[in-house]
Amino acid sequence: MAVKIRLARRGRKKLALYDVVVADARSPRDGKFIEKIGTYNPATNPASIIMDETKAFEWLMKGAQPTDTVKAMLSYRGVMLKKHLQIGVVKGAITQEQADGKLADWIKEKESKIQSKKDTLSKAKQDAAKSRKDAETKVKEARAEAIRKKAEVAAAVPEVEAQPEVEAQPEGEAPAEA
Repeated sequence: MAVKIRLARRGRKKLALYDVVVADARSPRDGKFIEKIGTYNPATNPASIIMDETKAFEWLMKGAQPTDTVKAMLSYRGVMLKKHLQIGVVKGAITQEQADGKLADWIKEKESKIQSKKDTLSKAKQDAAKSRKDAETKVKEARAEAIRKKAEVAAAVPEVEAQPEVEAQPEGEAPAEA
């Protein structure tokens, strides 16, 4: 029986979530599976991969073949590197301690890259929000200025109309008494 590690779709229309499952190669995509070993959410940035790496490693060592997408996810999580190093240990090329050290260094570096990407995305989001707020404030101030000028013009118009009536009388003549 050929065993594959693959994705099984779930979630609603246009908002897919996937389960990482170990299944017989002949079973349908969303059909019967042997074991669920994780989940994958491509909608987040970076994509959320929650996986039981020990189970995935055990299935890989037993001969399960991952699909291309799952292989990329396993590489991203370091499971494929762990398999590669373990094969080197079995063949006698390196010791178990060396393999564990290399894997730990790789995982530490990978986690720092992931954290820096999350920080960069968070900072970009904050900067975008700040620029939107600044633009909003600028528009608000421009509207307030326009309203103030309109009020000044409206207040100046009655004063201008009142002044010509006073000036209409000749300077030398006294107002007529009745």
